[in-house]
Amino acid sequence: MAFNVILVEPEIPQNTGNIIRLCANVGATLHLVKPLGFELTDSALRRASLDYSDLTNVIIHDSLEEFLGTTSIDRIFATSSQANTSYHCVQYQDGDSIIFGSESVGLPSTLLDSLPTQNCISIPMMPANRSLNLSNAVAVTIYEMWRQLEFRGCRPFATKTAQYFS
Repeated sequence: MAFNVILVEPEIPQNTGNIIRLCANVGATLHLVKPLGFELTDSALRRASLDYSDLTNVIIHDSLEEFLGTTSIDRIFATSSQANTSYHCVQYQDGDSIIFGSESVGLPSTLLDSLPTQNCISIPMMPANRSLNLSNAVAVTIYEMWRQLEFRGCRPFATKTAQYFS
C-alpha cells in the first residue's frame, strides 16, 4: 500500500506517536508539515510510537505548499468536520494522500477551497459533537482506504480468522 498521511502542524506528541505506529502497521508514509507543536525527540512521542518509528517512513515538510508540490491534487483528500462527503463514499487508490489539520484549528479554508468538493471528506458523528481525536480520525479513515484495497500487503489470516472478514 502506498497511502500518504499528512499532518499539518500537529500539536500533540502522543497523537503523532500513535499515528506513527498506525502508519507502520498499515504501510503508509507519514508526512509532517511544520511547524510542529513538539520536538521529534519528545519523550511522549517516543513512548506512543514505541519501537515503530524505524518501521515508518516519516517525511518532514517546511510548508504545506512543499508537500502539495510532490503529488497530484486530484488524489489528495482533505478532512473537515464541515465537508459533505463521507470518508467511506470515496473510491480510494494506491498512492492517495489524506490530509489532517492540527488538533486545535483543523485545515486552512484556502486548502479546502482549492480541492474538488468531493475530495473534502468527513467522518459521520452525532450532531452536537465537534470532532474526533486526531489519531482516531486517521485510524478510521486509513483503515477504510486499506479495506477498499482488500488489505493488500497484510499478513495472511488463519482460516478461522478469515471468516470474520467475509
